[in-house]
Amino acid sequence: MRFVLIAALGLTCALPALAADLPPKPVRLGLCAACHGETGMAQMPGAPNLAGQRLDYLRKALHDYRDGTRNVPLMRTAIGPLSEAELDQLARWYSAQTPQPQAAARP
Repeated sequence: MRFVLIAALGLTCALPALAADLPPKPVRLGLCAACHGETGMAQMPGAPNLAGQRLDYLRKALHDYRDGTRNVPLMRTAIGPLSEAELDQLARWYSAQTPQPQAAARP
């Protein structure tokens, strides 16, 4: 019983520290979340999960979509004229999210 109480106390103390490591939610998250989910788990078939992707990969991908290097009109339109700071916030947000298991597809 003592072990359970000590473990619970340790978790209670650690949770605020873990939450402090998450970046603030980006102001421009809404349009991204429509397809990729607020926590990076795709909401639409064909949209990739972004949760837990490498920060440098997400930064480059967002820049490439915005600048047209990656020619995906939907993404270019969705990103629009986001600033460097806004792109960085989105990349940080999604890279800090924890991937969740997908529900099994129903036949």
